[in-house]
Amino acid sequence: MRGNLDDAGLDLIFRSARTQNSWRPDDVAAELLRRVYDLTKMGPTSANCCPARFIFVTTKEGKERLKPSLIPGNVDKTMAAPVTAIIGYDTKFYELLPELFPHTDAKSWFEGNEPLIQETAFRNGTLQGAYLMIAARSLGLDCGPMSGFDQEKVNAEFWPDGQVKANFLCNIGYGDDAEIFPRSPRLPFDRACQIV
Repeated sequence: MRGNLDDAGLDLIFRSARTQNSWRPDDVAAELLRRVYDLTKMGPTSANCCPARFIFVTTKEGKERLKPSLIPGNVDKTMAAPVTAIIGYDTKFYELLPELFPHTDAKSWFEGNEPLIQETAFRNGTLQGAYLMIAARSLGLDCGPMSGFDQEKVNAEFWPDGQVKANFLCNIGYGDDAEIFPRSPRLPFDRACQIV
């Protein structure tokens, strides 16, 4: 079954969606976060490696653990957001390939090859973080992705065994459009793309 989204769907995910910096106080139910992940996990990754790992920080205690890692400009909006997703990538993702990609010995492609492990985990984990934002928007949530944080502090606090590494953060909830910034320009097709 193929088709395409109508204009309302495209607006919801891309054209009208905005990076949010302030939030209404409405909670985001755990069941809705599960639905977001269940859409996210369907996005493609190379060899179905699925390296992304997510921590949804929803409690005051969790936010206080995250706060010391944030740059000053990201503190208030993160403390106010109903959810802050920590998007990380598992550096041992290949150990699950016998389950996730069972028709060949894909695990052997990665064992002992640290540059390939790092490249694959980071690239595909980043893709999955983008899928998370698209999934959240498609279910009526707003997103505020951020890279202004101390990665090592987040790793030490939330993934202390060193196997999973933080990539970026994304506040999730219901945005307050009254405080949204004007949309920044985007490059037109002819400046960003080639057809060869």
